[in-house]
Amino acid sequence: MYHNNGPGLIQDIAKAINGEYSAIQCYGYLAKIAATEEEKKVILEIRQDELRHFQTFSQIYTTITGTKPSPGITEPCPRAFREGLEAALKDEQETVDFYLDIAEKAEDPYIKEHFKRAAADEQNHAVWFLYYFTKLCCRKHG
Repeated sequence: MYHNNGPGLIQDIAKAINGEYSAIQCYGYLAKIAATEEEKKVILEIRQDELRHFQTFSQIYTTITGTKPSPGITEPCPRAFREGLEAALKDEQETVDFYLDIAEKAEDPYIKEHFKRAAADEQNHAVWFLYYFTKLCCRKHG
């Protein structure tokens, strides 16, 4: 349990910031190599959500710590589109649970609300990545 925005919360928010930063970079790349304009458009919309999360979480981190985060890439983005979709799908699903966990443990209503909202966005992103992954696999096998 986080007590008065303790170190566990700060570490988790820093991890969330790094995850969002990594996703922003990766989704920019995936949009560039997307096969269709629709895929590119949706991936760029997802990237915009990630950018919004990054900015919100960075603002929360700065408010709590008094310092700006220094984000870094935590996971490299696969260079092939199919593998990129699969990695994004898995990451988004894992992030849903992580953000809900933060929301549950945080005492501050503002933090709770923003992580719950971000978790809902991540779930939506996972569905889109699953859709494109399935479509790509069906094109190859069907």
